[in-house]
Amino acid sequence: MLNFELYNPTSLVFGKGQIAKLTTLVPADAKILLLYGGGSIFKNGVYDQVTAALAGFDITEFGGVEPNPHYETLMKAVHIIREKGLNFILAVGGGSVIDGAKFVSAAVKFEGNPIDILQKQIRIVDNVVPFASVLTLPATGSEMNSSSVITIKSTHEKLSFGGRGLFPVFSICDPEVITSLPKRQLQNGVIDAYTHVMEQYLTYPAGAMLQDRFAESILQTLVEVGPGVVDNPSDYTLAANFMWSCTMALNGLIQKGVPTDWVTHMIGHELTALYDIDHARTLAIIGPNLYKVMFETKKEKLAQYGRRVWNIQGDDTDEVAHKAIDATIEFFSKMGMNMQLSSYTTEYAKTADFIEKRFTERGWIAMGERKNITPDKVRQIVELSY
Repeated sequence: MLNFELYNPTSLVFGKGQIAKLTTLVPADAKILLLYGGGSIFKNGVYDQVTAALAGFDITEFGGVEPNPHYETLMKAVHIIREKGLNFILAVGGGSVIDGAKFVSAAVKFEGNPIDILQKQIRIVDNVVPFASVLTLPATGSEMNSSSVITIKSTHEKLSFGGRGLFPVFSICDPEVITSLPKRQLQNGVIDAYTHVMEQYLTYPAGAMLQDRFAESILQTLVEVGPGVVDNPSDYTLAANFMWSCTMALNGLIQKGVPTDWVTHMIGHELTALYDIDHARTLAIIGPNLYKVMFETKKEKLAQYGRRVWNIQGDDTDEVAHKAIDATIEFFSKMGMNMQLSSYTTEYAKTADFIEKRFTERGWIAMGERKNITPDKVRQIVELSY
């Protein structure tokens, strides 16, 4: 097991009716920027619950945060906070809105050009505007971690950043809010969380026995509840286990003491920036093909995954590992994922060229858990995904 430090100060408030606790959770002197997305919170009743709980507070609303939030949009929120002297951000939405809140939190007091936070991946440790979240779409785990991904529309870049200063003060997670979510968003949430686990688990054996079991249990739970929660989101048991699995998939716990990969996400981000494909669907396109291209260095963990998560029998490591990839593809398909880039765009032919060149220009030349995923490997992965 690798050395690690574990730090997570977010207070997670989970369960039915918990939005009402905003009254006491938000500081009494807070001047709030209420950040949200396209307006779904007005249709599902969450907005009414939030504003009722915050009656009497000084609130400025900022809506229109996009899926894959845009730097350009978020900078407008930054200017509002500066102009009005606001001192607290409440993100009400899914991972995109919460990611947006993290950027706004970091950018308000940042000395210099805030775009550098993204393009130079500056770690944010302090000097932020405190923020919290009310989660409306389980998927990213952003409600309990310090990472964020923001799209710069002008340059077609989707870039990550983070730092220990960017944990939410608290996050409210009420599983009942998913009842009105579209089927596509629920499908995306399951696959997003599943791939988050795979990025931290599907590397090589590191002797982290408990971490492996944590990761495998999240995967097993998502396999068990995923199809059901998509078809019947009003089933509270399914909804609660789905929401908690998404949080646990990326709250920092399962990555401790183990190597991680994240190249599936790095490539997926480029597909979203280029073609505006749903984040989870880019992961479904890329993930299985990355496992195939990098098979020789991942096959031990693939076989373990196949035996423990999919109950694949056999002593032949290669055979079990290949069957594990097949089982993953079958599950993704069952969850409504189309796994060919050509299904989303007719302009896919030069995608591998573009991404290989962009990774090389950024200096991303030794990636993955063994630092052996090079730009030419990325090219192979993308071409296999056409």
